[in-house]
Amino acid sequence: MKLVVETTDSTDRLDKFLAAKLANATRSFVARQIKQGSVLVNGSPAISHYKPKIGDVIEIAKVEQQMPSVKPDSSVAFTVVDEQPDFLVIEKPAGVVVHPALGISEPTLADGLVAKYPELTKVGEDKLKPGMVHRLDRDVSGLMVIAHTQAMFETLKQQFQNREIEKEYTALVHGIIDEERGVIDTPIGRSQSKGRRMAAHTQELEGDRSASTEYRVLGRLKNYTLLEVKIHTGRSHQIRVHLHSIGHPVVGDTLYTNKRVKHRDLGRIFLHASRLAFDDAAGERRTYESELPKELKDFVSSL
Repeated sequence: MKLVVETTDSTDRLDKFLAAKLANATRSFVARQIKQGSVLVNGSPAISHYKPKIGDVIEIAKVEQQMPSVKPDSSVAFTVVDEQPDFLVIEKPAGVVVHPALGISEPTLADGLVAKYPELTKVGEDKLKPGMVHRLDRDVSGLMVIAHTQAMFETLKQQFQNREIEKEYTALVHGIIDEERGVIDTPIGRSQSKGRRMAAHTQELEGDRSASTEYRVLGRLKNYTLLEVKIHTGRSHQIRVHLHSIGHPVVGDTLYTNKRVKHRDLGRIFLHASRLAFDDAAGERRTYESELPKELKDFVSSL
């Protein structure tokens, strides 16, 4: 597709210009096309922050991004902990994205779930999240509950809204935390300086949401602290953001960190969803626990 920059066009940045011109393309999609060399300005490869000039001829090879969808894929790894008529409890390994989204091309947990349980495509309120009422970050492992029926989906959704579901994580953080217990109640919202990051703000800003994270020290190692973490709200990246905000980023986290820590390459984040409790359809309390994966146990042992 060829476009000619006219006097009425915005000439701030090339990626903004193209995102405004293309009906089915986000700015991040356009930026990827530019990075891949698929966008030419006057016949030469472009850069994202190039400022278009009136009369420039801009060519882009791909003008429409592929919309995300769930595609059954039995190769996606996960472990079924419990299978009941109305719900599943699974363990998600680190390195698996939970559900499809724009910009994600790899197989997801949702793809693996519908390959094994095709009926999940009829459960939930978002076709990209079959039976799902919560999620884990890609590089986080551990327990998730998946609704097997629409009635159970509604029950679990209500429990999450009422904060009746218990979620505990095991985390290893940089530095020594002296107090045995603590609570972080700082609101979370978009970072004012780094767009893809979330941030904890001591003074609440527009768009921030309340967030509460409770932690208890399980052990102290040289330059590290092992924590049991409970979250009372479900904000994006909540544990990682909150622990980073008090100066103790999670080991392996390269997004929420600081210059003082010496990074250890785990190939993942040292954060594991280790306990999950909720009420089933009959009102009976169900509790599940999960041990640390071998790679995290081995890392602790190496310290």
